[in-house]
Amino acid sequence: MRIAILAAALAASAPASAAPQEGLGGRTVYEAAFFAAYSPSSALEVVQRVPGFSIELVSEDVRGFGQAAGNVVINGNRPSSKSDTIETILARIPAARVARVEVGPGDLFGSEFSGKPQVLNLVLTGDGGLSATLDATVRRDFTGKVSPEGSLSGLLRSGRSSFNLAAGVLNNPTPEEGSDVLTALPSGELVEFRRKFNAMNDREVYASGSWEHDDGVYRTAHLNFRVERGRFLLNQDNDVFPAAGPIRDDRLRQHFRRREYEIGGDVTRPLWGGGIKLIGLATRRHRDDSEFSHNRIEGSLTGGFAQDVESQRNETVLRLLWSRNGLDGWNVEIGGEAALNSLDSDVNLFLIDADGGQTRIDLPVDQAKVTEWRGELFANAGRNLSSELRIDLGLIFESSRLKVRGDTRADRSLRFLKPKAVLDWRRAPWHAQLALARTVAQLDFEDFVSAAELANDRVDAGNAELVPQRAWEALFTIERPILGDGLAKVELSYNHISLVQDRVPTPEGFDAPGNLGTGRQAFVRTTLAAPLSRFGIRGGRLDVSATLQDTRVRDPYTHRHRSFSGFHDWEFEASFRQDLGRFGWGFTVAGDPAEPYFRRTETDVPNNEDPYVTAFAEYRPSARTTITFGVDNLLQSRARRFRTFFAPDRSNPDPFLSEVRERSAHITTYVRLKQSFG
Repeated sequence: MRIAILAAALAASAPASAAPQEGLGGRTVYEAAFFAAYSPSSALEVVQRVPGFSIELVSEDVRGFGQAAGNVVINGNRPSSKSDTIETILARIPAARVARVEVGPGDLFGSEFSGKPQVLNLVLTGDGGLSATLDATVRRDFTGKVSPEGSLSGLLRSGRSSFNLAAGVLNNPTPEEGSDVLTALPSGELVEFRRKFNAMNDREVYASGSWEHDDGVYRTAHLNFRVERGRFLLNQDNDVFPAAGPIRDDRLRQHFRRREYEIGGDVTRPLWGGGIKLIGLATRRHRDDSEFSHNRIEGSLTGGFAQDVESQRNETVLRLLWSRNGLDGWNVEIGGEAALNSLDSDVNLFLIDADGGQTRIDLPVDQAKVTEWRGELFANAGRNLSSELRIDLGLIFESSRLKVRGDTRADRSLRFLKPKAVLDWRRAPWHAQLALARTVAQLDFEDFVSAAELANDRVDAGNAELVPQRAWEALFTIERPILGDGLAKVELSYNHISLVQDRVPTPEGFDAPGNLGTGRQAFVRTTLAAPLSRFGIRGGRLDVSATLQDTRVRDPYTHRHRSFSGFHDWEFEASFRQDLGRFGWGFTVAGDPAEPYFRRTETDVPNNEDPYVTAFAEYRPSARTTITFGVDNLLQSRARRFRTFFAPDRSNPDPFLSEVRERSAHITTYVRLKQSFG
């Protein structure tokens, strides 16, 4: 809310220039003219062109508002929606309605963003009338199948109110082919060869909308909704050639359906020289999954498995906060949040015999209802210590009561104090920030429930005794502009983590999500956004980001230190684009190494050894129309996965079996039309 006061001052003082300007509070201001060369059709494309800035993607599964803040606000306010990602919200705002973009340290935008090195504020114009954006894409995969998808969004401003409606169909078919090779260890003898073809499709139909009323500083109201229906389909055919025995025909079918409803809103009013804001949200998500795997020899069924999963997840949240600027030199924010979350899950796994009969297999914790009552109180205060140095302090007290019923019974209460402190220093052209915070991870309710992975021939056991990991996190960031409107940035982080959430053994002989001992995580991330016109490449830009990461925790089987499950040691992405009036083109190269998972009887290591390359060319017949021709997976990179098995578990250092999976989706081409109206 504090941004609303400064935004008015910036609107009057900022020059209409294509070059970025230094604004109030140490923020960098990009006027709409800066983005004209890219001919953006939506606010999302505007944000994606901000030098050195990356949208922070927040999972919709994060409960409450406090940890789901992201790093983008619109007109100084965070959207009161969680099912609509910030990318979705930005995509339905026409680019013509963007007045400017402001980028600054997170403490300038409220307590939820304190400690973030960069937060972006998208400032919209006050223009009235109706504008709309059509986005339509047609893809062709390597099998020759053509798949259309598209969306239509509109923004109507009338007086002090704005109305936004959007509807779309997402259609993402991803066929792939490949093979599995099983070999005995240590002999290396072939056990089995599988030739596979996967036909997958993730489809979604949605409608969403919002209403905003802006009656001035601390006099705003918002209302938003989203309705979504989706399904995922997988048809997998395997030709299996054992080293000994008859050839098999294995089949896997998955049909996962989901539907979701969300309504939320907020209202802000003046109080005691500041503003008081009430936010409300209600979300309902239903999941209905069915899958089966069949093994056949010469057309005759020999056996298999089937599984049905039905679950209902509900969330209801209320958040109240009061903020005031200039209270004895401090910007102050205090408030609280109350939330009720629940998961009701029913998992049924069956063994299929040669006659097609089904026998239910009882898994540990396959029927469960999880209920959480959670509340938090928070207080934040920040002020300038000098013209170059600012401090922000915060404290959150979080309390929750968790209850698990069904195949198991577990009750516990959790309470945490989470302090944080941020020092922000700026002396042109340098900007540095040091943040220290106590954090507590959220539990995934799905981790309490057992289920089989038929595609991987294994069982994930549930763990109702799982507790959240907690950490002391330190982050140092330093950045400076380069080459005019470019940016160079380095981030250094070290996290000391207690009760690391990873994989642990269960008494039933499975493994499950659980808590290990103390661990650490450290990373260095570099970002470079460089305009290339000074090097003779007119309209060219190069964006490069790279991360090196180290994680360590003691393994419960080998008692040696290893990395966390599911973490990369490094990753990189480099993008080049050149905009030449009506024409533009570019490409992106991305890569990351192995991402190991450490389970009870295996190590599972997805390993994308080849870089993934995409390329595009654009033609803009007018300022409102963009036609894009693109290619995904230009180098036909293959995804590889290495599984190594141990008996009875990984405490035995000598594996007995190896499985290598290789998949390729080959090249996908597409044509995309973006058309603006109004």
